Amino acid sequence: MDSLLIPRGVQRTTFGRFLLWLLPWSALLLVGLYAIYLCLIEGLYHTNMDNRFAFGIWIFLDLTVIALGAGAFFTGFLLYILRRTELKAVINSAVIIGLICYSGAVLVLMVDVGQPLRAWFTFWHPNTHSMLTEVTFCLTCYLIVLLIEYIPIVLKNRQLRQIPKFLVFEFQLHKLMPVFAGIGTLLSFFHQGSLGGLFGVLRGRPFAFREELGIWPSTFFLFVISAAAAGPSFIMLTTRLAEAVTRKRLVRDDVYRFLGRVSGIMLIAYVLLKTVDTLIWINSTSPGSGFPAFEFYATRSFGTWILFTEIVLFGLLPALVLLSERMRRNRRVLFTAGALVCCGVLLNRFVMTIQTLALPTLPFDAFLTYLPSWEEVAAFLFVIAYGMILYSVTYRYATVFPQEKELSMARADGAEAPAPSFPRRPSFVTALIDRFASSKL
Repeated sequence: MDSLLIPRGVQRTTFGRFLLWLLPWSALLLVGLYAIYLCLIEGLYHTNMDNRFAFGIWIFLDLTVIALGAGAFFTGFLLYILRRTELKAVINSAVIIGLICYSGAVLVLMVDVGQPLRAWFTFWHPNTHSMLTEVTFCLTCYLIVLLIEYIPIVLKNRQLRQIPKFLVFEFQLHKLMPVFAGIGTLLSFFHQGSLGGLFGVLRGRPFAFREELGIWPSTFFLFVISAAAAGPSFIMLTTRLAEAVTRKRLVRDDVYRFLGRVSGIMLIAYVLLKTVDTLIWINSTSPGSGFPAFEFYATRSFGTWILFTEIVLFGLLPALVLLSERMRRNRRVLFTAGALVCCGVLLNRFVMTIQTLALPTLPFDAFLTYLPSWEEVAAFLFVIAYGMILYSVTYRYATVFPQEKELSMARADGAEAPAPSFPRRPSFVTALIDRFASSKL
């Protein structure tokens, strides 16, 4: 029965070895499930969060996961809206990763709230003056969009395609993908931005507070652009990880290079805006609040080195590498730069959550440290285990990488298959992006 569900023309490991692969992730899943049970049934005293550290490791990792999951909406935007058909090779993988990231983030947020029976209050009694209300609605709606986009991947299973109703439904749903891609882009833009804007309006936390651009603080736009920069890099890294685990070529090198180029374009824009934002904060915003900026970097744990690392080592350096066509042709350099981009987003979310809350804002406040409890760590490891299981099962029984069959045949013949041409509908926006993206440093 297992062999009948595997797509034609591709090879998968034996069912026994596949179960052995799932065994450690299932064990980790059970441990995380127990930790979630303790937090929901017995209360949040199982965590190390308190009135000072109301945002702990869950919020920090949620922000990171949501930013890395942005590859789903940005890849869909480039493929279905801007007609960059090169990304057909990874769009299914991007949807699965986005679904894992967003569903895992919503689950952890539900545990963090600690009142599952009152979860519906957010929708029925929304606080219209809170950015978290916008985040809640956008996250929920985008998760529904991701589920809809995931359905055609499942329905492409060769056994399900033999059912006429499923085949027709999958065909009709596929024609609506551009609509869902546009909706997903709109929803992701606002919830990514609102997560950043949440910190930018904290007047009681001068380290995070920023001036407004229009009606939103600058952190609103910085979060959007950084997520758009990290998303393609994360798709690139996860695809390479899948290749390493399966020991197969799943996509062509030109797909990797294109993802790297897109990530580099967005990252250099983010670095420039982040630099301007930091200079304005140092010279105007922070002194205007009565806090010289250097005081926020007086502690050894959060010295100026962390600002240099975020902007230069994890920002400017990988951006320049990814914008260089010669550098992108070196796979090791390409993937290293992509990893630095993801580390940069992780560091930025850490700074905005943990560092913001650790720094004292009153003369009698002390610098506080925070270490998560094992329940907090296990609950998040639950998300990782769940993601690995979902991705593994989907890869085994569905066509996640359309180029896999062709590349496997080419490898068997001992020759690389020629790179296909990708016809796309020309547009003014696409022409501008092509002209900028093809420029060499």
